Amino acid sequence: MLVQEQLKQIGTVAKESGVPIKTIRYYEELGLLKASGRTEGGFRLFDSDTLSRLNFIKRAQSLGLTLLEIKEFLNVHDQGELPCEHVKAKLQDKLVIIDEQIQQLLILKLELEGLLSGWETIPESSEQTICPIIERA
Repeated sequence: MLVQEQLKQIGTVAKESGVPIKTIRYYEELGLLKASGRTEGGFRLFDSDTLSRLNFIKRAQSLGLTLLEIKEFLNVHDQGELPCEHVKAKLQDKLVIIDEQIQQLLILKLELEGLLSGWETIPESSEQTICPIIERA
């Protein structure tokens, strides 16, 4: 005897996943999720795979991956393959970008510290400038 899979309405999926209904609809529109059908009243129905996909999407986003990148991984998964090598390559790319951002932030921090260290040397009033500390740089 074949066991019928229990499909869940979008509201139930939203409640169980913590992802708002509007976001689930958006993910479906982007192709990250697929509804398994609709109720007679027109409510979307989702299978049990949807919760694991939503968990994957949320975790991947928390690691800085874009929805487009996540969609690529899910497409590989949907073709029956593990997307781990693709994920690894993207995460390595993210590390390079983060290292560059850290260097840029350190430079900015030094520049701000330099501006603030000269704060006391600013004249009290000047009609030609808005804020001499910024315009001096």
